[in-house]
Amino acid sequence: MQPELKRVGQSGQISVGREMAGKLLRLEQLEDGRLLLTPVVDVPESQLWTLSEPHKSRIERGLAWVSKTPAEETDLSALVAKATRRKNR
Repeated sequence: MQPELKRVGQSGQISVGREMAGKLLRLEQLEDGRLLLTPVVDVPESQLWTLSEPHKSRIERGLAWVSKTPAEETDLSALVAKATRRKNR
């Protein structure tokens, strides 16, 4: 993206373009006066656990495994038999 000049309007707003419409941005004012806008996502409290350990690592390992493991059809009879054997132990 080429640098451009933007003028802050009387209401204190600037336009950053349609491609950013609806996005959530974090605004930081740096010590030297520069402003830094960083796109962020909002995570619901009920899903925050996915970002902490050990859950985060387990999810990452699972995603890595599924990305390199081809899907295959499950033999449901064998799966039920295995579950039944475990239950009867």
